[in-house]
Amino acid sequence: MTRAQQLDWLIRWLAPDTVPPEDESEKWKLFRSLVNKRSPLPVSKTFLEIQDSLLQSETAVKGITDSTNLIPAEKNIYLWQGDITTLKADAVVNAANSTLLGCFCPLHECIDNAIHTFAGVQLRLECAKIMNEQEHMEPAGHVKCTSAYNLPASYIFHTVGPIVQGTLTEKHCRQLISCYQSCLELARKKELHSLAFCCISTGEFHFPNEIAAKLAVQTVREFIKKNNSKLKVIFNVYKQSDLYIYQKLLGNAAQTKAGT
Repeated sequence: MTRAQQLDWLIRWLAPDTVPPEDESEKWKLFRSLVNKRSPLPVSKTFLEIQDSLLQSETAVKGITDSTNLIPAEKNIYLWQGDITTLKADAVVNAANSTLLGCFCPLHECIDNAIHTFAGVQLRLECAKIMNEQEHMEPAGHVKCTSAYNLPASYIFHTVGPIVQGTLTEKHCRQLISCYQSCLELARKKELHSLAFCCISTGEFHFPNEIAAKLAVQTVREFIKKNNSKLKVIFNVYKQSDLYIYQKLLGNAAQTKAGT
């Protein structure tokens, strides 16, 4: 099947009464929108086969960056600017919300939406299972681990950062530190070799970017020193403004571009 045929098939499966648009870019937007807002319901084996083929091709076209090829900013710490859904690492961190089910807003630009989109519908199903068993919302500062499905990573660590509404408090800072500590401890327990952090809470949750970066770097440095850890920790940034902040903290020698 061509990409257009895959999209048409998936759209018709998700919305049987919908006529797929002619333009291929609009087909992709419609498919992504339908997946974004879909409840965690079972899908057919054929759906998964076609979806997985499509998503893996989409990621290959964007280009996969292997974390083993990155240059350290300092011992065991790396800075990389790029799309975290294209990073091959043992685990990547998702800035999740308290439902842990991903972003339901069609085509939203948050990292939660991107990770759920390119991992596939299986991810929301696994997260729903976790939450059904847990029977309560996910607290800030904790972490849950799932498969990464169609991402080049092996695992996704889902952590809920603090939501800052108005004045930043000490509690917000403690919760953000706990996000990083929880992920680092889980990576240690699972004996992972690499872990990539996004900029937790600095988007829709409005944590001040510079303070968040300082807390992140400080927490990672302390963990590596305390545990004599060999874990490769990657700070993933997407925006240029976040890149400048981390470069000040880690030094301009850090590798920052995908594929460089």
